[in-house]
Amino acid sequence: MKFSQIVGALGDEVTASSLISNRTETDIDITGLAPIDEASSQHLSYVEGAKFASRIATTGASALVIPDEETLQKEAGDRNIAWVSVKSPRLVFARVIAQFYQPYRRSPGVHPMAFVDPSATLGEDVAIGPNAVVHEKAVIGDRVCIHANSVVYPEVTIGANTVLHASSVIHERSQIGADCIIHSGAVIGSEGFGFVPTADGWEKMHQAGIAVLEDGVEIGTNSTVDRAALGETRIGQNTKIDNMVHIAHGCQVGEAVAMAAQVGMAGGTIIGNRVILAGQVGIANKAKIGDGAIASAQAGISSNVPPGEIVSGSPAMPHKIFLKSSSIIRRLPEMAKTLKQIKKQLSQE
Repeated sequence: MKFSQIVGALGDEVTASSLISNRTETDIDITGLAPIDEASSQHLSYVEGAKFASRIATTGASALVIPDEETLQKEAGDRNIAWVSVKSPRLVFARVIAQFYQPYRRSPGVHPMAFVDPSATLGEDVAIGPNAVVHEKAVIGDRVCIHANSVVYPEVTIGANTVLHASSVIHERSQIGADCIIHSGAVIGSEGFGFVPTADGWEKMHQAGIAVLEDGVEIGTNSTVDRAALGETRIGQNTKIDNMVHIAHGCQVGEAVAMAAQVGMAGGTIIGNRVILAGQVGIANKAKIGDGAIASAQAGISSNVPPGEIVSGSPAMPHKIFLKSSSIIRRLPEMAKTLKQIKKQLSQE
């Protein structure tokens, strides 16, 4: 693919007068993409910011996506590297990757080893892989792709263009929006952990609610979204959930939320819009996290978090207080030694 073709497909992302090359070839061929440290001739790579500028001097890439910074542009030009400048190199490079690679997707059609109940409704150009099962009264939208060994329970609805990767399970009455991606091993709409204590032990409370994923939601491998006891568990549109995340029954997750691996939230948790939860964050029952809040890795959230707050630690606290506390904790041995010396001096007086 010609470098000019790649740049042309970027549209408004490209800044004015951004394509500059003093190479002998006016329009080079790009045969692949690579990290800047691994790139070689005819590879395209990117530089995210000034702190990576030193890598321009050593990269073997023939072309770069770089920020709109004159210093970086000059360094690339001095090395005879073609470049295009953009406001957000990482975002643009993600779109460039899409020009070179698309994930595997089955061709439309139902594999002869799949089972589709006669009462199920299939839209146009649906693809269903071997050993997949679509139960009664399920409604599958146009261009949905259901990979091998996946199971769609009764009365599930799945919106257009959604992909269910191999061995994923969608439980009864769940509602999956359009353009969602459910990765392998994920389970949507499974029974929430509902038990009532009695004198004889635990009595099961059936989970009669549903799970809802709005449009554009992505669920990582082996993650679970439990259905509610009553009402619904809901994941807002464009929310992205990493691998091995657990969302308990009755949780309400807002729009454009990002959750890293091993996040776990107890029942009834409410997450606002654009919240970021780093790896292994734990959230207690019915806690509320405000819009735009951020929880750093392994934060243990036992109470409400205000909008825009950054919290760290367990129990979670405002990040600035956490940093001060951590500094004090590191000094505790020294402080203990000093206290011991003071007590000894006082006892001798």
